[in-house]
Amino acid sequence: MSTVRLVMAREPIPAGPKVFLAGPTPDKSTPAPSWRPHALDLITTQWAGPGPLTVLTPESRSGLRAERYEHQVDWETDARAAADAILFWIPRDMRTMPGMTTNVEFGLDVSTGRAILGVPPDCPNPERNRYLAYVARRHGVPVCETLTDTVAEALTLVAAAGTLAAR
Repeated sequence: MSTVRLVMAREPIPAGPKVFLAGPTPDKSTPAPSWRPHALDLITTQWAGPGPLTVLTPESRSGLRAERYEHQVDWETDARAAADAILFWIPRDMRTMPGMTTNVEFGLDVSTGRAILGVPPDCPNPERNRYLAYVARRHGVPVCETLTDTVAEALTLVAAAGTLAAR
């Protein structure tokens, strides 16, 4: 049985296969449920790799925020760079989870060959994801409409990275 381990913001990033959960994070000023626990459940159910998989999340354990903003940004940048797949799930809600930072991160990662884009058509503001989906397709990035499919694509990418590394 393969295992999935969760590494949260600013925790050490281990070696081995990794997927980063990129996308809007709920803010305490406009509370909304995080989508990441459901993504972790789906990853745990779907992961069939030969060994453990690390899931990297920019959310903090116990809600503890970074002492300095730069510490968070640096960790997220390093974690995305270390990941075999960068799963972007953008349930855009301009009121509670606008995802402005996510837009920048996607722009930085779209051409890496490690990005997967999930844009649910039933989110509050799907029209705000149209540009990202267009750019993703131009760069050959898979675009999915469900979190289940987005996770499956990301895990396929992780498995392919492991196959290439074994050669």
